[in-house]
Amino acid sequence: MIDPLASRPIHGGNLVWAASLANCSPSAILDFSASINPLGPPASAIAALQSHLGDLKAYPDPQYCELRSALGEFHHIPPEYILPGNGAAELLTWACRDLAALPATCVVTPAFSDYQRALKAFDATVLACPLDPLAHGQWDLARALSIAPTRHPAGKAIGLLLNNPHNPTGSLLLSDLLSAHLNHYAVVVVDEAFMDFLPPDEQQSVLDLVVEHPNLVVLRSLTKFYSLPGLRLGYAIAHPDRLKRWQEWRDPWSVNALAAAVGAVIVQDTTFQQQTWQWLATAKPLLFQGLSDLPGLQPDLGAANFLLVRSKRSVVQLQTELLKQHQVLIRDCVSFPALGDRYFRVAIRTEAENQRLLDGLSQILSNGKEG
Repeated sequence: MIDPLASRPIHGGNLVWAASLANCSPSAILDFSASINPLGPPASAIAALQSHLGDLKAYPDPQYCELRSALGEFHHIPPEYILPGNGAAELLTWACRDLAALPATCVVTPAFSDYQRALKAFDATVLACPLDPLAHGQWDLARALSIAPTRHPAGKAIGLLLNNPHNPTGSLLLSDLLSAHLNHYAVVVVDEAFMDFLPPDEQQSVLDLVVEHPNLVVLRSLTKFYSLPGLRLGYAIAHPDRLKRWQEWRDPWSVNALAAAVGAVIVQDTTFQQQTWQWLATAKPLLFQGLSDLPGLQPDLGAANFLLVRSKRSVVQLQTELLKQHQVLIRDCVSFPALGDRYFRVAIRTEAENQRLLDGLSQILSNGKEG
């Protein structure tokens, strides 16, 4: 029999693992470990799936012209600068193959575990650029970049990989500060998987700089904001020459026909986008305040749809008790070596679901002892 504690997952959203620990059905788990929009999937996505079921009998368009055209119109970028992928994770793999060809790559840490996975697959040399915690629950993303080495000791240009907003801290780097570093690196890969959760006037994307900076790659996800993680859909924005090379590396038809059809529709769903921004603007401060009021917890107010929380108690223990007693799953940060067992991350969900999390934490923390 597999010990669920020994087989702890490195990603959020593993409901089968959580259910084995809670001794319940996966459907009974309230999942705060994966930062997915609780409002979706949007009706437009369901309608697109249903209307394109007939496409299953044919291969997808290998150029994904309709999807790339829709994404190009959405971002005001020529379609040839866009490559859809089987989730942003697939495109991260090819970005890291490019980075691995350089003498070294700077990675802002703590970092999403898939960065190490993809870089290690191509034997990349990694230089950690650690984030420093500041007062009032902020992290100094700008300083991490300012002290990052821009050249290899041999004098050769190196690469840079970071996400913005940063995962797991939620820190947001201003696009002007990031753009100032673009010419210092041979390749800059910016993972903007959570940028959609900010209203347009608050976003700090650098995707509009790709056309004038051939060394810049921006990765985007369509599964988190639109609540479609099971469909697997993301895209990269980069110079066409780079994308053509990636296309030669990967398997043909990486994106299935249904995912391509949905992607072309959901980016035009302005009603769902507005609903999401309105929900998050209300639910996030309430959850932040609720966590702040609990003993032994200190949440950080980042820019994304999740909160990083410092805990005086062991998070592994806290996570286990939440699962067994309340069937609630939080994201431990053990897979982030820079954070360890005293941090956890929670997605923002509906107000009722957030209250269930707070009630469960309150009961456990009031009955337990500080570690």
